[in-house]
Amino acid sequence: MTSLASETSAELKPEARPPAATDGPLYGSQRPRLLTLPGVSLSSAGQEAVDLAERAGLTLDSWQRFVLDKGMSERADGNWAAPEVCVNVPRQNGKGAVIEARVLWGLFIGGEKQILLSAHEFKTTHNTMKRIERLIEGCPDLRKRVKQFHKTVGREGIELHDGRELKYIARSRGSGRGFTADCVIFDECMILGDDAMSALAPTADAVDNSQLWYLGSAGIGHLSQQMARLRKRCLTSLESGVPDPVLAYMEWSINQHRAECVQGCTEHDDIDSVESLLRANPGVGYRLQVEKSMQRRLTMGDHLYARERLGVGEYPSDEADTWQVIGEDAWRSLAAADAHPEARHPDGSPIPGVVSFAIDMPPERSHAAIAVAGPWRGGTHVEVPEHRPGSSWVVERAKELHERWKPRCWVVDAGGPAGSLIPDLEDALGIKVVSPKTREIAQSCGQFYDAVIDQSLSHHDPAPLATALAGAQKRPLGEAWAWSRRGEGVDISPLVAVTFAKWGLLAEVEDDVDPLDNIF
Repeated sequence: MTSLASETSAELKPEARPPAATDGPLYGSQRPRLLTLPGVSLSSAGQEAVDLAERAGLTLDSWQRFVLDKGMSERADGNWAAPEVCVNVPRQNGKGAVIEARVLWGLFIGGEKQILLSAHEFKTTHNTMKRIERLIEGCPDLRKRVKQFHKTVGREGIELHDGRELKYIARSRGSGRGFTADCVIFDECMILGDDAMSALAPTADAVDNSQLWYLGSAGIGHLSQQMARLRKRCLTSLESGVPDPVLAYMEWSINQHRAECVQGCTEHDDIDSVESLLRANPGVGYRLQVEKSMQRRLTMGDHLYARERLGVGEYPSDEADTWQVIGEDAWRSLAAADAHPEARHPDGSPIPGVVSFAIDMPPERSHAAIAVAGPWRGGTHVEVPEHRPGSSWVVERAKELHERWKPRCWVVDAGGPAGSLIPDLEDALGIKVVSPKTREIAQSCGQFYDAVIDQSLSHHDPAPLATALAGAQKRPLGEAWAWSRRGEGVDISPLVAVTFAKWGLLAEVEDDVDPLDNIF
């Protein structure tokens, strides 16, 4: 496997790198940030595809030639080194040209009897069809080998005189069934469901030397299940150093800063920098402009800009990857319908100073959670009384809970997204909010984990908390660990909140806020 480090743009031969000029146009990185290959190949058909595309009037960028070279590498026996190829690159960078070059090679040089091309929306496939037809029409040597351009609805494609075919397939549960393909190309693979995969992927199983090509942009959540599987295989390969035996994966993206990044972090990327735009977009300088591309951040906002232009995707995980830290069975076994904090007088009124509350929210601030913890039968009971969209409701609801329960403390991580609520909370509640230090965050996670293992924790099995646990994983924090999300779109704020609430039962609590403190 070629390592990621050896494939960065710094390692390119001079002729493969766009011209550098301080006063001229800027060019995007011609090599992917994430790259894994199945192994060392002896040859590649990629140059044949590049040369044929050139004859047809299609001049390819360096990054497009790189994709074809690596994706069409061959083993010693002449078979594909990578039977599966995935290209993950933001929109408008020119991935369509890669598809066109690969199709032309398969039809006119590679001897592939049948190529299937599909996209999420058939209009995308139709546009690709028109571009391929124009390339063929503009090259007499290719045009004379075409028997017919089929344009009848449901039978769209290209048929050569020798029987080779390119078929354009609408994506559905039954599309492609009954075909046998040498190559299947999935365009817009960030929207590729299991129904389409089960219908189209097996069409290549009966061909000795077949290929599946996946091309798309950053994942958009649950619709990106197949791309998530491919990406995970790449990351697993890079982390373990063991090459995936059949996959070539190439991704242009940035590694965006995370909520836990400290100021001055150099491991991750800023979404507002030109360097990030260039790293994620190989088409800058060819078909994308720096200023216009960066202005899209104003149009779309940070989240959409990061996804659509910088390749920061949302990738779901298969069910087998859930409950990584605490097993589902262990968690469910702690559910007790009659459990509640032992924090009430015989008349049912709350006992002041017995329970603690905590607040947390995810980095995108889409939701917020309020949790409570209190003693119960020698252990601790935790609940999530509130988990709602947004955060505008939090302070008022906290005030209501505070007046009723008079807890010993409220816990909020000052360095986390909910930290911005602390001044308003202290004003509304008249207390000093407890903010755990880094070592205390790690301690709180360890204490929560130990309580689950020791079965000294109870809960009512609220759905938000179970969902958070299913989607949580560990991140290193010094020599210990803290909670981390498995991926974008996973909200673990209920879990973080109950962890802090439990920790707050024994935390040191400062005196109430002096009203004069808020004047200065």
